[in-house]
Amino acid sequence: MAAKERMKLTDAAIARLRPREREYTIWDSRAVGLGVRVRPSGGQSWILLLDAGGRSKRVSLGPVALKSVAEARRECRVRQAQAEPKAAAKPAHEVPLFRDFVAGAWKEAHFDGYKPSSRRGISALLNGRLLPAFGSRPIDRITQAQVRKWFDAFSRTAPGNANHALATLRQIMNFAIACGHIGVNPARGLKMNRRPALTRFLSREEVARLHNVLDRQVRKGGRQQADMIRLLLLTGCRRGEIVNLRWSEVRADTLELEDSKTGPRRVPLSAAARHILERQPRDPSPFVFPSPVCPDRPRSPELPLWNRVRREAGIEDVRLHDLRHTVASHAVMNGVPVPVVSRLLGHSNTRMTLRYAHLADRDIEAAAERIGDALARVMAGEAADMTARR
Repeated sequence: MAAKERMKLTDAAIARLRPREREYTIWDSRAVGLGVRVRPSGGQSWILLLDAGGRSKRVSLGPVALKSVAEARRECRVRQAQAEPKAAAKPAHEVPLFRDFVAGAWKEAHFDGYKPSSRRGISALLNGRLLPAFGSRPIDRITQAQVRKWFDAFSRTAPGNANHALATLRQIMNFAIACGHIGVNPARGLKMNRRPALTRFLSREEVARLHNVLDRQVRKGGRQQADMIRLLLLTGCRRGEIVNLRWSEVRADTLELEDSKTGPRRVPLSAAARHILERQPRDPSPFVFPSPVCPDRPRSPELPLWNRVRREAGIEDVRLHDLRHTVASHAVMNGVPVPVVSRLLGHSNTRMTLRYAHLADRDIEAAAERIGDALARVMAGEAADMTARR
């Protein structure tokens, strides 16, 4: 029998697989039992080998085009956990502690498949909030009352982060259900904290004031940070995307971001944005905005110049992230369709962008008024013609 072909499967590596005269399978070196089957026609599908009573059972996980490598690996872990024979009644000591479950089965099945930026954020929530609260408890001893008490206390100081932590806890507990450790998710049914109804964004006058203040700061020697702030406003990028921007991601008319919040994405550049990038010094540093202390690292994301600038511009309630909201708001108010704005900002779905849709209501009302007036004139003309014919 021929040896199994193995490799570390990635979305890019799978795209390079070519059909042969006979059907063949490439097995994943990271997730045991997971493979990609390639047919002579060129069709590709995920397959999984499961242990069924001492025999291997081959299961299809669907076409490759409908599922990424990370998603296939997660489904592989879930199905393997479900296929493991369960004792009728497990002794209590066999149920893992929350911290051991997170560091073991859940990490391998879910956490390891996340992007580096996602892992950093989730690690902060785990180490700062979830593990101190539930780490020493067996998975099946965590109750909804305990979760509610923890979530309410966290929400009083950081409602947004509390929402993110609760979503992570729900996902962990759902996987614990799939693994047979618990029957009900104790984080289910808790309502997330409501987001503010209206996001702060800059008016045209505020944008002009900000621009003038940045000009004055440049004359005082703060060009790099001023350029970073302007680039945030001109592109709608997230702060981390500009702070960590590398020269390898800069093209003539676009930014080809390798690791944004929602994965790799393309950001089109206006003439003003291109001008800002063109005037940055091409130092040996791989970063467009390197640290003045250590050029091999990017500048600190804090951007202390921002605090001075917003005070001088009279916009002290505006955060750096609100510059991104400003781009979205002005795009919608200038008639750019919501799906286009969503792609421009790299939103994972249009629901995020629809928060700005109400800003176009004034234009919609004006359009309705114009249409109504035009139709009224047509109807008035027809009525006059009918009267004349009589």
